[in-house]
Amino acid sequence: MNIAYWIVAGLLALFYFYAGALKVIRSRDQLRPMMSWVDPVPLPALRTLGAVEILGATGLILPPLTGIAPSLAPAAAIGFVLLQTGAIAVHLRGEDRRIALNAGLVVTAAVTVWLASRL
Repeated sequence: MNIAYWIVAGLLALFYFYAGALKVIRSRDQLRPMMSWVDPVPLPALRTLGAVEILGATGLILPPLTGIAPSLAPAAAIGFVLLQTGAIAVHLRGEDRRIALNAGLVVTAAVTVWLASRL
């Protein structure tokens, strides 16, 4: 179980750290080709979302690695389940209704919650 957690949580953390860093660093014009939903979202909200993703990715890795507050790992994974549930709602209301990636991330985060609770 421990190895499975590190594989799944590591991949999820890499994804969210990368996506969050893009949202924090890049301009709206640079994000638009990858994320068509950025136009109606205010830039401060987009930057905040990126920071939350980076913090969540950190929460998946550092607590179990250091042994300090390991209960933060399942909390971070639950946060990602909620985040992607909201993302699915945003995508379904917009022009781009592709949600396969979001659904996959919900499942991956849910598996991470389960694995983290077994650590």
